[in-house]
Amino acid sequence: MKWQSVLPQQCILLMTCLLMALEAVPIDIDKTKVKGEAHAEGEKIENPDTGLYYDEYLRQVIDVLETDKHFREKLQTADIEEIKSGKLSRELDLVSHHVRTRLDELKRQEVARLRMLIKAKMDSVQDTGLDHQALLKQFEHLNHQNPDTFEPKDLDMLIKAATSDLENYDKTRHEEFKKYEMMKEHERREYLKTLDEEKRQREESKFEEMKKKHGDHPKVHHPGSKDQLKEVWEEADGLDPNEFDPKTFFKLHDVNNDGFLDEQELEALFTKELEKVYDPKNEEDDMVEMEEERLRMREHVMNEVDVNKDRLVTLEEFLRATEKKEFLEPDSWETLDQQQLFTEEELKEFESHISQQEDELRKKAEDLQKQKEELQRQHDQLQAQKQELQQVVKQMEQKKLQQGNPPAGPAGELKFQPPGEHKVGDAPSHPAGGDQPLPPGHVQEPAARTDHVQVHP
Repeated sequence: MKWQSVLPQQCILLMTCLLMALEAVPIDIDKTKVKGEAHAEGEKIENPDTGLYYDEYLRQVIDVLETDKHFREKLQTADIEEIKSGKLSRELDLVSHHVRTRLDELKRQEVARLRMLIKAKMDSVQDTGLDHQALLKQFEHLNHQNPDTFEPKDLDMLIKAATSDLENYDKTRHEEFKKYEMMKEHERREYLKTLDEEKRQREESKFEEMKKKHGDHPKVHHPGSKDQLKEVWEEADGLDPNEFDPKTFFKLHDVNNDGFLDEQELEALFTKELEKVYDPKNEEDDMVEMEEERLRMREHVMNEVDVNKDRLVTLEEFLRATEKKEFLEPDSWETLDQQQLFTEEELKEFESHISQQEDELRKKAEDLQKQKEELQRQHDQLQAQKQELQQVVKQMEQKKLQQGNPPAGPAGELKFQPPGEHKVGDAPSHPAGGDQPLPPGHVQEPAARTDHVQVHP
C-alpha cells in the first residue's frame, strides 16, 4: 500500500472554485533573507491531485469557469453557505456562450470516459446484461440523465460530491491505516509460527529492540504551537527566532499567495518534526507511518484553527489561534509509536475476515480447478471419439479395396472406371467400325450402306 501526502488545497470552496485566482495578500517582508527561491511572478503553481476519481474533470471545469469574468466576480463575493447550498451554481446561466459550450464538451467527454470504464468492467465479468444507465447512477458528480449539456445541476452536484468525498477523506484514511498496521502484525505473527523456538525468540528480541530504537527520538513539538512554528522559522526559513512574528510567518508560508494556508502548505510545516522520528535509512522507521503522522498533524491543526471548517486557514483564523493558551503552552504530542492503534479484539476480527477471504479464494480456486479438469476430460473424450471415427473410415476403405471396389473420391465418385463400364450419358470412346477390339462373343453387324442403289423392275 502506497500512501501519498498530497491532499486537496481548495476543498469545500468548490474545491472547484477557490482555485480561481483571488487577490494576493501583499507581503511586506524581505524574502531575499529567506532560504530558497521565491516563485517567479505569474508562475502557475500546480495544485496537488485531490485523489478523487473525477479529479481531472473537476480541474477542467474549474479552469473553464475561471475564464468567465461574471462567474469570477460572483465567487469572490460568495460565502461558503452560498456555495454549498447551490446558490452559486445558478449563476451558471449567466456565463458566456463559449464557456457553456466548452463545459458541454467536457461533460460529454466525462460521460464517455465513465461509459468506457463501465464497459471494461462489464467485459471483465463477462456480464452483458448490465445496464449503462443503472451503473452511471453510482457516479454522483454529474447528472447522468442529461449526458449532453452542462447545467447548473451539474455544477451543484460536482460541488456537493467533491465536498462530501473530501470531508470523508480523513475517516477513510484512518480506517485504511489501521488495516495496514493490523496486516503488518498479522504477517509478523504468521511468520513467527513457521520458526522453531530458538529462532522465534531471536525474532521477538529483535522486534522489541527495533521498537525501542524507533521510540528513542528527540521531543516532538505540538503541531501548530509557537515552539513548533519558531523551529520552522529558524531552521527552514533561516530567520532570527527572536524576531518571530505570526503574521509574517503566515504570509511567508502562503506559497501561492492566495490568502490561505491550505492543507498542503500546512503539511509542509511539519517536516522538521517528522525528521526527528523517521529516517528512510533506518530499518525500524516505516515511511508509511511517517506520512500518516504528517496527516495527523495537519488534521489536528485544522480542527483547532479552521473555525468555519472550509479546510482553509485564513490569516484571521491563524492570528486568532496564536492568542490561545494552547499556542503558548500546548500539551505534549503523542506520536504513533506512543499510541495503541488497535486492540487485540480488533486484530482477531481482522484476521477472521482475512481467513474468510482466503477460504473464499480457495473455494474459487478449487471450483476453477474442477472446471479445468472437466474441460480436459471432455477434450480427451472428443479426441478418443475422433480417433475411433478415423479408424472406422480406414477399415471401410480397406474393405472396399479387398472387394475390388475402388475407394471413393471426395464427392463419392469412383476414382477410376473398370473396363467396359461407363457412366450414364457418356458417349462411346470410339466410332462404330473402328479398329478397337470387340468383346468376346460379340458379332458386329454390317454397316448400313450409304450409297443409293437403283432398283429395276
